[in-house]
Amino acid sequence: MNKKILLFSAAIFLLVNISRAQGTIAKAAPRGFDSMRVDIPHGKIDSITYSSKTVGTTRKVIIYTPPGFSAKNKYPVLYLLHGIGGDEKEWLRGGNPQVILDNLYAENKIVPMIVVMPNGRAMKDDRAIGNIFDSAKVQAFATFEKDLLNDLIPFIEKKYPTLTDREHRAIAGLSMGGGQSLNFGLGNLDKFAWIGGFSSAPNTKPAAELVTDPAAATKQLKLLWISAGNKDGLIRISQGVHTYLKEKNVPHIWHVDDHAHDFEHWKKGLYNFSQLIFKPASK
Repeated sequence: MNKKILLFSAAIFLLVNISRAQGTIAKAAPRGFDSMRVDIPHGKIDSITYSSKTVGTTRKVIIYTPPGFSAKNKYPVLYLLHGIGGDEKEWLRGGNPQVILDNLYAENKIVPMIVVMPNGRAMKDDRAIGNIFDSAKVQAFATFEKDLLNDLIPFIEKKYPTLTDREHRAIAGLSMGGGQSLNFGLGNLDKFAWIGGFSSAPNTKPAAELVTDPAAATKQLKLLWISAGNKDGLIRISQGVHTYLKEKNVPHIWHVDDHAHDFEHWKKGLYNFSQLIFKPASK
């Protein structure tokens, strides 16, 4: 066979399979997936506070409850994290997750869930102001692991009607929050079964540190989603994690689209990830 034909065939194979892992293919988000519809029921957005012993103060968090939410039911929970320049409102400002989720609920494509959007900068002055790359502010993103596990999750599970086992708890995020999601999720598989990193930032631990026991991770994970845009200057971070997971045969979804390090990619990440979590794995 002609060498050029071989190369062309290999390129086509790569394009077809770039978002495939373990028999699952990411769906292309349809036009209007993030546009508000007036003809459907809507969930509710609340801004509340919780007491953080880790930080030594009260902290703000945004809560999305789904259409038809009832305290008589129990719900799984998705913890949705922001980037280095954002706060608990970043997803609302740039991604309108409530719109994406409302639309999916209307089409019966997702499981009813509570979505928790915290401030991942665990320090007393957690505003995204000044030099956001200051070492103390960067360290605060790592400190958030303790705040999340010891303060926020217990608060949510006390205040809201939640299912509290690991199989009903997910974590995902964009950029810095993607790194946090991989670090915290893979580092605490007794707490999270569903993990997603959307164009994860350099705070992501080396892949060999993220998954020290591939066999155990394979057994415990319900879903591990890794994605990035092919125009993203930080795609190497996600590629490195994907390459290691592939070498160690750890099931995951690796998805690349035509976006950069931006909300166009992150919104579509949420669109796909939310349809997969809290459901039986695809075969």
